[in-house]
Amino acid sequence: MTNGWVDIKNADVILAMGGNPAENHPVGFKWFMEARRGRGAKLVVVDPRFTRTAAVADYYAPIRPGTDIAFLLGIIHYALENKRYHEDYVKLHTNAGYVINDKFEFNDGLFSGFDAEKKEYARGTWAYAADETSNAYKVDASLSDEHCVFQLLKKHVARYTPEMVERICGTPKASFLKVAEMVTSTGTAERVGTITYALGWTQHSTGVQIIRAAAMLQLLLGNVGRPGGGVTRSAGTPTSRAPPTPPARSRSCRAT
Repeated sequence: MTNGWVDIKNADVILAMGGNPAENHPVGFKWFMEARRGRGAKLVVVDPRFTRTAAVADYYAPIRPGTDIAFLLGIIHYALENKRYHEDYVKLHTNAGYVINDKFEFNDGLFSGFDAEKKEYARGTWAYAADETSNAYKVDASLSDEHCVFQLLKKHVARYTPEMVERICGTPKASFLKVAEMVTSTGTAERVGTITYALGWTQHSTGVQIIRAAAMLQLLLGNVGRPGGGVTRSAGTPTSRAPPTPPARSRSCRAT
């Protein structure tokens, strides 16, 4: 979580996934409405169910449960292919230009260094490459080196075309493209967007990777470290969880 509830009012686009804030976080949801009233913000909801949040959204798209990562990587692919990312921000504030060891690779669903017997990775090939002259980390400011983080990410997400997202997520291609267009409209210095989530992501078996994908998307769009941006977890309100069970009273505390 990078931003607080109140900061949502500064967003131009709000992508709500993995949660139903209108119903489960009604007090915090007021800041979604403040963003719409004060900035004309657009609320985009992607959820397996047509929830109460979806009912008040500017756009709703269905998704098959458990396929959030493919959907988010599809948006990243869309942003990279259509140059709808904040290039200056990416170069200045992310590791996109850092060059990775040339032995790093990804094949058949596995990264380099996987030990099939131990079921774990040796991460030596995942390290940053050293600059030949200074021995510091090697950085390609043009983002064109085939081994830099930017190009490796671009290669990795190339498989998540709109057609593949439709196949994996069950989201109609036209609906996915509409969501991608709205979300990536914030990849400029003039606009900003936030992504909100709740237990639909945090309690998922791949929750860490879902949220990591959302963070990568926000970094590409230049939406981290800015008012109205970030990745915001819907939590901290009384309606987000069941009330605690009161402790049992000790006999010694009972009135006689």
